[in-house]
Amino acid sequence: MKYSYCGKTGMKVPVLSFGASSLGSVFHETREAESIKAVFTAIENGMNFIDVSPYYGHYKAETVLGKALKDIPHDHFLLSTKVGRYGKDGVNTWDYSARRATESIYESMERLHLDYIDLINVHDIEFADLNQVVNETLPALVELREKGIVKHVGITDLQLENLQWVVDRVPEGTVETILNFCHYCLNDDKLADYFDYFESKQIGIINASPLSMGLLSQRGVPDWHPAPAALVKACQKAVQHCASKGYPIEKLAMQYSVSNPRIATTLFSSANPDNVRKNIQYIEEPIDWELVHEVQEIIGDQKRISWSNS
Repeated sequence: MKYSYCGKTGMKVPVLSFGASSLGSVFHETREAESIKAVFTAIENGMNFIDVSPYYGHYKAETVLGKALKDIPHDHFLLSTKVGRYGKDGVNTWDYSARRATESIYESMERLHLDYIDLINVHDIEFADLNQVVNETLPALVELREKGIVKHVGITDLQLENLQWVVDRVPEGTVETILNFCHYCLNDDKLADYFDYFESKQIGIINASPLSMGLLSQRGVPDWHPAPAALVKACQKAVQHCASKGYPIEKLAMQYSVSNPRIATTLFSSANPDNVRKNIQYIEEPIDWELVHEVQEIIGDQKRISWSNS
């Protein structure tokens, strides 16, 4: 496994990291014992950066992850979680107030059996009043950083413009990392447009969803996927093309998303230990760049179509 430093945080992260959303059964029902084994498998194979949120499975992901982490010394892994998005009894809720953010961090530490959080993120800021994020949420997290309750502070969003808007309006060093998803994958590389900007601020870049939330998979997209029909159709053609070459598109997508050294780490999620091992194997094999170009040719004009997480 290759590693790099995430911005100026000092966190040494693997090129491929473990997203724990699957542990919350957000994609399909999962078995707790298998989920815990997936966490062990990830850490044992060098994926020592783990990302989660109280929102995933409405606290289930953090709860299951905590059961795995309680038996692993904290110096064996780095833990990232979030504030702002929550839910209970199937109902999603949002609260970006300083008070709720502070409470949420302590609640997460209890679920995760930790006495500090390595990286705390404001989750999906497109759902927030961005002025509140700047003037209330982030200052509360910085205060906890100064106390050592959290080590580093970041923000996450699908919309890159929102991430830049916030960074531009807070004191330098407030935001140490950004997490963006679905914008550095085979069908969309918009994140590359922002490399220079984030690097100029010494902000670590975390990429997520290398399969573009199912667009780049043989399973296909879930019903809730926000991509327009034309993009879904183009990606389905790309899936078929890769299959005809005997090269699963999931393998090509994973390899592509970890290929750029300007990205500190890419997150993928699975509650299946065999899938964890398989994806690690994928990224250790050389990428077929000719096939990458063929896939991008198939997707063509659909490559930069915008779609919203909301």
